[in-house]
Amino acid sequence: MTEPDLLPISALQHLRFCPRQCAFIHIERLWIENRLTAEGRAMHDVTHEPGVITRDGVRTVRALTLRSQALGLRGVADVVEFHPTGAGETPYPVEYKRGKPKENNADAIQLCAQALCLEEMLGVAVPEGALFYGQTKRRLPVVMDASLRTETRRLVAELHAMIASGRTPPPEYAPRCHQCSFYDHCKPQAVVRSASAYLARMISTQT
Repeated sequence: MTEPDLLPISALQHLRFCPRQCAFIHIERLWIENRLTAEGRAMHDVTHEPGVITRDGVRTVRALTLRSQALGLRGVADVVEFHPTGAGETPYPVEYKRGKPKENNADAIQLCAQALCLEEMLGVAVPEGALFYGQTKRRLPVVMDASLRTETRRLVAELHAMIASGRTPPPEYAPRCHQCSFYDHCKPQAVVRSASAYLARMISTQT
C-alpha cells in the first residue's frame, strides 16, 4: 500500500465519535473549527515539536511518525517513551487530549492503533500506553488487551470501507452533536424534525 493510500490514525477517533463527522473530514475534506478543536490543536502543536530527550534511562521521542501496512494507517504519535528492559526497550505511547476522559473508548482506540503501528514497525510488543488529559492533568493508563485490539481492528476495517465507498452517512442526532464543530453545517436536529414531520403527514393522510 502506497503512502497516499494509508489513512490517518486520527480518523478512527472521528469515526468512533460520529461516522458523519468522519466523512466530512476525510471524504469531503471539510474542516470547521470551534473552541474545543482550537484548544486541542494548540496542545498538539506543542507535543508535535520533534525532539528526543533521555531521563532516568527513559528515552522520550516527540512527534514520532507511525505507519502500518497491515492496517493501512499512518500518523504521528504525540510522545513515545522507550523504557529500558533486559531485552532492549519497550515502547510506551502517550496521547495528549485537551479535555477529560470520555464515556466512550474513542481515545483508547486511537492509542491502540498507535501501539499496533509501533509493534509492526519495531517488531516488539507494546502492552500498555497512556492518555494524558489537559483538564485533569493526569495520565490514564490503557492496557492493550485482546478486546481493545479486536475493536480497534474492526474500526479500522469500517474506516477503510467508508472511505472506499465515498459516501457521507446521514445525520443521527444525539446530545454529543452540540460539541461538534460541524453542528451548524450538519444540522442534525433539522433533519430529524423534517423526517418526523414527513412521517406525521403521511400518517395523517392515511387516517
